[in-house]
Amino acid sequence: MAARLKFASQSKPASGSLWFRDPVLVGIGAGFLICCIVVFSILTFYYVKYRGIVDQRISHPIFNDAAQIYAAPEAVRVGDRWTIAQIAKDLRRAGYTTSGGPGDTETGTFAESASAIEIKPGPQSYHAPETAIIRISKGRVNSITGGKGEALSAYELEPQLITGLFDAKRRSKRRLLSYDEIPKVVVNAIVSVEDRRFFEHNGINYVRLAEGVLAPLLGHHRMQGGSTLTMQMARAFFLSNERSVRRKLAEMMIATDLERRFTKEQILEIYVNQVDMGQRASFNIRGFGEAAQAYFGKDIGSVSLPEAALLAGLVNGPSYFSPYRHPDRAIARRNIVLQAMFDNHAISKEQLEEAKAAPLKLAPPSAEADEAPYYIDLVRNRLLSKFNESDLDNSGMRVYTSLDPELQQVAAEAIDAGMKQVDALVLRRRTRKIRTGKGKNAKVTTEVRPGPMPQVALIALDPHTGAVLALSGGRNYGKSQLDHVTASRPTGSIFKPFVYAAALNTGLTGDPEKAYTQATILDATEGTFDFNGKPYSPHNFDSKDDLPEVSARFALAHSINTATIRLAEMVGYDKVVDLAKAAGIESVKPTPAMAIGAYDATPLEMVGAYTIFANSGVRISPQFVTSVRGANGDVIEDFTPEKSTVLDPRVAFLLTDMMQAVINQGTAAAVRVKFSAPAAGKTGTSHDAWFAGYTSNLLVIVWVGNDDYTDIKIEGSKAAAPIWTDFMVRAQKLQRYKDMEPFTPPPGITQVHLDKVTNLVATANCPDDYDAYFIDGTVPVGTCDHPNGDTRNIFEKLLGLHKDEQPPPTASQPAGSPPAVNQPAPAPPPPEAEQPKPEQKPKKKGFWRRLFGGGDKNDKNPKSDNQGQPQ
Repeated sequence: MAARLKFASQSKPASGSLWFRDPVLVGIGAGFLICCIVVFSILTFYYVKYRGIVDQRISHPIFNDAAQIYAAPEAVRVGDRWTIAQIAKDLRRAGYTTSGGPGDTETGTFAESASAIEIKPGPQSYHAPETAIIRISKGRVNSITGGKGEALSAYELEPQLITGLFDAKRRSKRRLLSYDEIPKVVVNAIVSVEDRRFFEHNGINYVRLAEGVLAPLLGHHRMQGGSTLTMQMARAFFLSNERSVRRKLAEMMIATDLERRFTKEQILEIYVNQVDMGQRASFNIRGFGEAAQAYFGKDIGSVSLPEAALLAGLVNGPSYFSPYRHPDRAIARRNIVLQAMFDNHAISKEQLEEAKAAPLKLAPPSAEADEAPYYIDLVRNRLLSKFNESDLDNSGMRVYTSLDPELQQVAAEAIDAGMKQVDALVLRRRTRKIRTGKGKNAKVTTEVRPGPMPQVALIALDPHTGAVLALSGGRNYGKSQLDHVTASRPTGSIFKPFVYAAALNTGLTGDPEKAYTQATILDATEGTFDFNGKPYSPHNFDSKDDLPEVSARFALAHSINTATIRLAEMVGYDKVVDLAKAAGIESVKPTPAMAIGAYDATPLEMVGAYTIFANSGVRISPQFVTSVRGANGDVIEDFTPEKSTVLDPRVAFLLTDMMQAVINQGTAAAVRVKFSAPAAGKTGTSHDAWFAGYTSNLLVIVWVGNDDYTDIKIEGSKAAAPIWTDFMVRAQKLQRYKDMEPFTPPPGITQVHLDKVTNLVATANCPDDYDAYFIDGTVPVGTCDHPNGDTRNIFEKLLGLHKDEQPPPTASQPAGSPPAVNQPAPAPPPPEAEQPKPEQKPKKKGFWRRLFGGGDKNDKNPKSDNQGQPQ
């Protein structure tokens, strides 16, 4: 026993013996120490590395402060229909706040009562900081009072933000928000579903991270990932989307550093502005501010509970949960967010149930209506010609345009409806039935030949200011960003008014013998034109009903090619070209084909050219941008359109009157089925379909055609004119455009009743007449019952007596104008290149001819102005 104890005592280590003398323990300790040093060194290295990345990234502005694009200010006029609530809503959307309330902005404030609203623009307002009071009575503006007590007839509200200029490299759009601009319901939705303990942890939620690791191993469904909002921000700004332990550790280190640098509010603000929220058209949607506009067509401050939940749910997979492509998935994801908000005590049970039952209410998926992407592209291109791209992307410019959002919506709706009809016509033309087999085995199959679907362009402007009010360069910006408003195409017959304008200019010379008028008779037969030794043989639209002679008014109304070319030939091709170039159509050349629109021009060029008709002869260049200002509201540059006088106002009015006949009884007569306001216009058909038309307050051009330049094989009256008509009908319902006034003649114009059979001045003996206008001094000399202008009585004719003075024809003249001077304008003069034939002496008239005024046997009666002609 003692021996055993002694042995035990000997085998027991002596007290105070050193453990590090044990080589195994020493090795373990040394290895552990080395590992700690290595791990610490690695962590230190990566911490320093990623901290440097963070330093470099935040040394510059985190987000580009891109230029913001604003619409034209909407005017409130005395007598217009408005409510206090409507005005207040517009002001809030523009950034105004309630006077004396929290969060006053430098844009402006307002104060409202039951019957009045006081508006105070701030230092960063588009307008001068002058107060105005608008009083409403029974749904109409009763009065508007300025800051000094003066009565105003109208007041312009603050322009509305359309969109920001996109990041050209990434084709992304973003509306920057400050934390104070993020509604609490949006904050609650994000935090509840993405990071419930966001305001408690230091960037890393270790409990949630452990749940994220263990949940898949235990087979549990995990609603949330292991990353906090700060870690998601770190990944989005500084790392790739690679899934690895290394990246996760990097996230944690960067998140820890970010939490030291920023407050929770700043981190959430950055997150809300950076997160990917899907795609609209060809643009990536960045941030909740842009997403609210893209999905709901409203400012982030106006989103409802179910809308906020939907936005928060998109973060997890904007493409997979897209409410446009996958509405069921979007609703299911939204409801998960709502449940998370309830579990997080952010909403009540009643709110939860009501929000879950709410249907999806989305903005139209097309961006054409509210963001006018083709318009914005043109604005960007124009700005790049004056400013550096870096200034546009980073200086926070405010760009004020002439765009009318309501009219842009009208354009999108008219195009959508009209192109469905065009598609149906195209498919009908391409469809054919094929019969195979015989007898009982016979089968009839339907075949649709392949081919392109037509594109479209529409541009609308104010003909008196040049302001481009609405524009669409195609039917779907997401599929094609090619802007057809700036694409050159053969103009077809919408060029013809320039031929007739050049002809009517001759009425200003003071020589009635050389003056062309609406009543000038033109040869309309088909034939060959020789130009520089080259034959040119055009055809009219439908040759089977050709008329040998027609009046100039009839030729334009029914778009007769041969008559128009002959008129251009007689006037001089070079004179037509000079006029067209002065109006802004640069491609034309002095050839016969020019007269019927064989040369190319863009819809943008043509709408500018047509201002000479709609604006009393003055060409006004289309204007997109009215003002560019700095981020603080200071004016950088204001813009005014270029103006030049091209036509005499009298000639411009005559063309307007002739183009009214196009719509009233010519090739565009179908317009009158739906649209009754005074309007002038011209159809055009080449390989494409055109319609150019205007009222007293709107000038609109519509083009329809194929991108591959193949023939659309549909006339302008059937493809483009219906879209124009629909646009005008919708526009007239808007308050700003409801007053479409008749066109009024300027001084120096005489209105005359012409006989439809002879195209001469009508008398009581010729009741079937129509109204025509003439420049003073060019009214036809004869009357319908006295074609030669001989008004002598029977005894004067018998005795061969002459009257010294002839009474004026029966005519309706503008009040206060002098009597019309009777001057002959029977047939057109010969072309300038031809030498006139020697004058022949007239034959003596016999007794009966002197008595009854009979004409020469070779005289031809002019054709009626209203005879039928195929369109």
